[in-house]
Amino acid sequence: MPNERRLDQLREQAWEKGVVEGRGVDVAGGPIPHRPGYYGQPVIKPPVWTWEIPLYFFVGGFSGMAAVIALVGVIFHQSDLALTAMWLAAIGAILSPILLIMDLGRPHLFLNMLRVFKHQSPMSVGAWIVFFFGGCAVPGLIALELHTQQIFTGDFDQFLQVIAFLLILGSAFWGIFLATYTGVLLGATAIPAWFLHRTFLPIHFGVAGLGSAAALLELLGHRIAPLGGLGFLAAGFETILWIWLEIDKHGKADRALHQSRSGWLIRGGEILSGPMALILRSVNLVPFAAISFLLGALISRFAWIWAGKVCALDPEAVFASQR
Repeated sequence: MPNERRLDQLREQAWEKGVVEGRGVDVAGGPIPHRPGYYGQPVIKPPVWTWEIPLYFFVGGFSGMAAVIALVGVIFHQSDLALTAMWLAAIGAILSPILLIMDLGRPHLFLNMLRVFKHQSPMSVGAWIVFFFGGCAVPGLIALELHTQQIFTGDFDQFLQVIAFLLILGSAFWGIFLATYTGVLLGATAIPAWFLHRTFLPIHFGVAGLGSAAALLELLGHRIAPLGGLGFLAAGFETILWIWLEIDKHGKADRALHQSRSGWLIRGGEILSGPMALILRSVNLVPFAAISFLLGALISRFAWIWAGKVCALDPEAVFASQR
């Protein structure tokens, strides 16, 4: 047998030279099993995030993009649409820090993140984005409501209109970052399934946030052509992104995205927000298309977190990503 001959050679080298050159032999049934890593133990720590973080990703996505839609509504004098969109943005601005604090466990930990600004830390940048977005969205909603209800008249009402527009503009600016920075946050980690798709994730999260905001507004009664167009656009992009993810495989390094239950969950979320929503919109089943997209976007957030945990516990994935 080749292994036995190799063992004899190694014994002779050890006897004659005191050292052994070359590779050893894997002995079947030997005392040390051949496993990747340190006896098959994980090489990196898996993320400890619980359900609050993927839900925060979802809420931040639709609320940030709702502010963008609100800005477009104000510019094109769609006051009802703008007001409803700002309500979504403000609700998300309130829920986002609550979900972050629930995950951290203690409120002062979130406040401590605002004591300094580290531009190289996605966590620090994200905390400040949440802060600035909330500082614009909530006052922006109040100012827009006061202007819409015409509680004040004359110059003060015009002043409110200007303030509302500036705050909505700020909300839209920070909302784009809120909807996409979470993808950057995942891509900046050492987990191969996330790091290898660091370009894909911000695009995916941003498109999913835009489609979710449009879907929620449609379900709330705003059945207008521009929102329908956004729904088609988002579903089409999600379909393309799903195909991209299926093609852009990295073998063992990101097999958590394509195999086992985490892979099927990601695939299911992409299908619901992509092809399924696109087909339902094509046959004019807009409410079902909106629900399908929202379910897909929500499932996708949970699936990516789960896949990251599975990948981190797989030492073969870490070593494969370094080759």
